Order: sequence, then C-alpha cells, then structure tokens
Amino acid sequence: MSRNPVVAVVGATGAVGREMLKILAERDFPAREVIPMASARSAGSRLEFKGGELTVQELTEDSFRGIDLAIFSAGGATSEKFAPIAAGRGCVVVDNSSAWRMDPQVPLVVPEVNPSDLERHQGIIATPNCSTIQMVVVLKPLHDVGTIRRVVASTYQAVSGSGQEAVRELETQVKQLFSMQEVHPEVYPYQIAFNCLPHIDAFLDNGYTKEEMKMVNETVKIMGDENIKVTVTTVRVPVFFGHSESLNIQTASRITPQEARAILSQAPGVQVLDNPSEKLYPMPITAAGRDETFVGRIREDESTENALNMWVVADNIRKGAALNAVQIAEFLMIKDLIRVP
Repeated sequence: MSRNPVVAVVGATGAVGREMLKILAERDFPAREVIPMASARSAGSRLEFKGGELTVQELTEDSFRGIDLAIFSAGGATSEKFAPIAAGRGCVVVDNSSAWRMDPQVPLVVPEVNPSDLERHQGIIATPNCSTIQMVVVLKPLHDVGTIRRVVASTYQAVSGSGQEAVRELETQVKQLFSMQEVHPEVYPYQIAFNCLPHIDAFLDNGYTKEEMKMVNETVKIMGDENIKVTVTTVRVPVFFGHSESLNIQTASRITPQEARAILSQAPGVQVLDNPSEKLYPMPITAAGRDETFVGRIREDESTENALNMWVVADNIRKGAALNAVQIAEFLMIKDLIRVP
C-alpha cells in the first residue's frame, strides 16, 4: 500500500453516519482524507471532525472517483444503486444496509467472529443487522467450545434503530402524555411511549417479521454452520439507545454458567456483568456510548439439557452499526485488502 486511503462516509448526516465520523476520529483511522456524502438536500452542510469541520458533498454516480474506501450508512435502495458503482471504480465498500447481506458473493462480517471472510471480498462487504451483531459476538466463543445447536432469542430494541425521527417521536410522546395531550403516532403504527410493540419491519407470510428473519438468516451465514437453528421474536421498546436480548442457547456438550462466564470474559468485544446478588447485570444505559457487548444473567435452563439463558446488551448505533463498519475498515487496512494506488 503506497499511501493511506481516501475514505467516503455515505449517509454522513444520519445518526449512524455521524457516529461513523466520530469513531473514525476517536480511533485515529489512518485516512488521507475523509469525505462525507449525503443526498442533495444535505449537500453543503458541515459536520464536526477532529476539531474541525467537513463539508458534505452530494452523492452522485461520479462521487467515487479517487475514493479508496466507502463506508455506507444509507438506505438499502441507495446501497443497491451506488455500491456497485463504487466497487466498479476500485473502491472497497463497507455497507451497513440490508441490501447485500444475504448475497452469497458478499461477505457478511463481524470482526470478532469471522474476520477471515473479508479476504474473499469482491469489492462489497456487508455488516449485519444491529441485533445480529451483538448476538453473534456472544454466540461464537460458546460455539467454539460447546457447538451450538439451537438459539431462542427475544429482543428489546431501542427506537434509535428506526432512525432520528423515531427518537424524536418517543421524546414527543412522553412530553405529550405527561401534559395530558393526545398522542398521534407517525413513525410507528401505535404509541411507543410506555408501550412495547412486537412488530419490527414488515410481517412475512410465515408470521415472522423481516427483522426476525434477518437475525435467523444472518446468524447462520456469519457463524458458517447451517446446523445452528435460530428462532427470534423482536420487540420495539421505549428506550432511546441500546438493544437488549434474552438468549436461550442449547449446545451439543454442556457448558456450565461458570464456564460460560470464563469463556465470555476472554472473548473479544465482550464484557461480563453478572452478579445478581449485587444487582449487577447489563442495561441499555450501561451500554450507551460504549463499544463492548455486555452479557449477564447467565444461568442454566433447568427445563432441558445443555442449555443456558443469558441477557445481552449493546449500543445499537455504535457496536450495532458504526463501530462494526469501522472495525471492518481497520481489518482491511491491517490485511492490506484495500487497493490504494
């Protein structure tokens, strides 16, 4: 590699895009230049970066000339259109949307779990769903020891997973309800304040939602083991930041809770907080703004053999999106997988 790459952040004005810029600065990513891109309506706006400001450029088909690495935080339609254009011009794309995740030619990567898959990339790399990321970070070290057979997951997902409008909607509804005003949902089909919605993304013919099936299919692809059976129920809860998951994990060979704590304590990107007698367990406020995936409430499932229950929490905007993409970019640099002229 003759020089550091020129990096574009596509969708830079959104919550995840802004977090990507923040993390690139915090981790001192070795970019020769960072260029934020967004739609025409955001072009010309300015974003903070390393004590200065960057001017947002309009995303067009000509935007990727001279760009070595593009980190996408835009919608699936934007990624479907622009990622192949960028890759066709020699730019490596790390895409945060769902557009490319299940494409067999595109690696779907969580760096703590399957970094070697990056070595077969053909220009586009996908990052998983936020809920999938925090789950597989915990599953992988347990799978390596006991071979996971089945996972039953229930998620409790923050509104920030739906974007900035959803964050504002929850904030507004809380104020309205405390002021005895009527609530008019717009982002969600029902009131989200002081409520839980067992409905994330569209319902499918099998009765599951797209969000639930994303977690099922992405987990199998990332873990590289079609024998792992996964079933999921996803719920939107009135929390601003931080997704929580209740996991029931059944393994081929028994792993005790004590062994699981020891295994996970050594796992990359994982922090164990598990001492119920001291009221020590992970919560969304624990994970907000943090890089780690937190796990606690580790205990045996007494209803069946070789099974554990646990509670997993992570910041969905940070580890669940922006950080994972930047970690992929860092690995690409370490392994010299970005072709910089």
